[in-house]
Amino acid sequence: MRELMLGLRLLFGSGRGNRVRFALMTLGSSMGACCLAIMLTIPGILAVQDGRVAARQPDSPHSGATAGLPLWLERADPYGSHVLTRVFMARGPTAVVPPPGLKAIPGPGEVFVSPSLRELLGREPGLAHRLPGREAGLIGPQGLARPDELVAYVGTNRDDLPDGRRAAGFGHDSAPPPALDPSALDSLRFTMACVVLLPLVVYLSVCARLSAAERSRRLAALRLIGMSIQEVQRVNAAETVAAAGLGAVLGLGEFWVLNQLAARVGLPGFTWYPGDGALSASTLVACLAGCPVLAWFVGRASARKAAANPLAVRRSAVQKAPSSWGFLPLLAGSGIAAGYCVAGATGHVPDGSFLPALLIPSSALLIGFGLVAALPSVSRFFARRLARSTRSLALSLAMRRNEAEPGGVLRVSAGLVLLVFVTSLAQGVLIQFDESIRNSSPLQSYDMPYDQLTAGQRKSLEQLPGVRGHVITLQASLVGASEWAEAPDVVVATCAQLRAVVAWVGDCADGQPIRLWDGDGYTGGPDFAGRKILLSSKTGQSGAQLTVPERVVRYRALDSIGLGIQPVLVPPSVLPTDARPGWGRYVLVSASDPDTVRQVLDGIGRIGPTIEVTPEGVNPTDFQEFAVVRTLLTVGMVLGLVIAVAAFVVAATDRAVERRSQVTALSLLGARPRTLRAVQVTQVVLPLTVGLVLAVVVGRVAESGYLVYCQGATFWDGEGLPVLLVGTLAVIVVAALGALPLVGRRIDPELIRRD
Repeated sequence: MRELMLGLRLLFGSGRGNRVRFALMTLGSSMGACCLAIMLTIPGILAVQDGRVAARQPDSPHSGATAGLPLWLERADPYGSHVLTRVFMARGPTAVVPPPGLKAIPGPGEVFVSPSLRELLGREPGLAHRLPGREAGLIGPQGLARPDELVAYVGTNRDDLPDGRRAAGFGHDSAPPPALDPSALDSLRFTMACVVLLPLVVYLSVCARLSAAERSRRLAALRLIGMSIQEVQRVNAAETVAAAGLGAVLGLGEFWVLNQLAARVGLPGFTWYPGDGALSASTLVACLAGCPVLAWFVGRASARKAAANPLAVRRSAVQKAPSSWGFLPLLAGSGIAAGYCVAGATGHVPDGSFLPALLIPSSALLIGFGLVAALPSVSRFFARRLARSTRSLALSLAMRRNEAEPGGVLRVSAGLVLLVFVTSLAQGVLIQFDESIRNSSPLQSYDMPYDQLTAGQRKSLEQLPGVRGHVITLQASLVGASEWAEAPDVVVATCAQLRAVVAWVGDCADGQPIRLWDGDGYTGGPDFAGRKILLSSKTGQSGAQLTVPERVVRYRALDSIGLGIQPVLVPPSVLPTDARPGWGRYVLVSASDPDTVRQVLDGIGRIGPTIEVTPEGVNPTDFQEFAVVRTLLTVGMVLGLVIAVAAFVVAATDRAVERRSQVTALSLLGARPRTLRAVQVTQVVLPLTVGLVLAVVVGRVAESGYLVYCQGATFWDGEGLPVLLVGTLAVIVVAALGALPLVGRRIDPELIRRD
């Protein structure tokens, strides 16, 4: 306690300069605490949203009379990067509590929509075809996961929901899948931690070490008058802890204001209600305790030199060369990532077992820590070589300063170097998510249960604008074999219809069954030629019986449209008009551009609103998940950029203030202001450039290692490199411009009076 009080008395009794420095440390810590609170609150927001989705799920009846319970049927359709959720409900004699956000279950012809869906219906009138009925009201916030969620409750008759579930209530059944898959959430947490936390630690350390040289001289004086090493460290830590603690409180206030503003404006692809972003107990503890604890350790570490060797500090002795042990984590992390790159290049991709899943995150953390630890040694090496070989006065002065104070390079450049490194990791995560949802096929298929469609509906579907063809796929069984025996699939279509849904077909002739063979796909399995197969029927009829033909026609399928294993093409005349075959699928095909897909889905919704439609290769939940991940990673990158730029500005300004005595001495010796500005820019930009180049190289290695680990189609990200290089160049230019005003025109000899 005595050291704490002494530290505070030195703080407030050492003049206006120290009080200004304390205010800057407090403001810097507040921004860091605010960024930390933002990152820690995001999982809580997602959990609250998942809870509201779970609260509107129907509770299945357990016992008793269930015939009079309301019927419930949900359909989820893709709409751009959003999911359009349509819930069809039919009242029954038994009254139940309506879903959250509704005052009553909608009656036939009534439609309750979310506010965002009402706005969308005003811009897209064709969307109303999927919602038969008239708008009767809005869904309340307690029934929506997010303000921009597209949800509609459509009232209908019980006869229109033959496949509907009986609902005894809402909110007590098993919860639906979360907004983010657990694996996606883990990837997001890891990337956000790298993007935000690594630069944040550097930034808080920079704020805690403002005026480090001046404070070291003051602490050395305390040591020389008799204080012990531990007491000197505690005196310095008291000031940093006070600034960090006050800054953490201010940062939480800043977060509250930002949460209120951002929740009302929203982010592209991710919105939330203000109450969702309330600070949890764990977030409060992390901010109010984590920032002061970090400041305590930084304060003790920064005072170690002054406490251990006070005479060297007071006499400005030459600093000790940085240790080469900092290269060890950098080499270890880069070696792990490079090993994955070699495995991907040679075709020996590791599986997703526990060890690879542990190595990739470990390599990223090792590389990030190694970049920071090795930066002073790398900068000192290049500074020494350039200072010996150059004939330029400005370059020689700048390099000699970096050689003498390699630790100053770390404070100025570490945040921006880490930002460039984690940008590569973020690019890899986005590539992996984009590959998982992207439909690379030129055609889009729409899979529907055949037995849910009438003959009139099928005819109307075939005539929809944008539809280029259709086929019927059926499952068959071998006559005389067990029901589990492998059998060929059956495709009911003409040759023209087949050509509309595949990439290429050989010599196809109508009027007779043909065996299809995909030359690029599955070619194994038994030969079914001459075997009899039976098409089962749901109408009580015996079903059609066919003989697998000998003739084979080769074709090449598209990725998004599969016709099964060794399919048999049969003419449509084989299937009766009123047949209801078992396990039959009716497949429409259109172009895969978003406008055509939306037009076809609107048409299907007009013809059969309750039909279960599966757009193959287009999972609406995946699109929404990707939009959330992309938005949150963008938020993380913005936070990382703000933190890194703030760390650079604070460290560069503080370093320039500390060097005022040297600049004044050089001015009195005759150095021109132009030369001094060149020295200032060079000693900031050159080590920063070296660090950024190193970050780009190891960042690309780490990104490629991550992509190889994910086992996607892309191992080497060529498209992201130009963006990364342009961003790196922009960082260097901004750093150079930011260093220009740090050398003034006025010469103050008082700064070197003591020297």
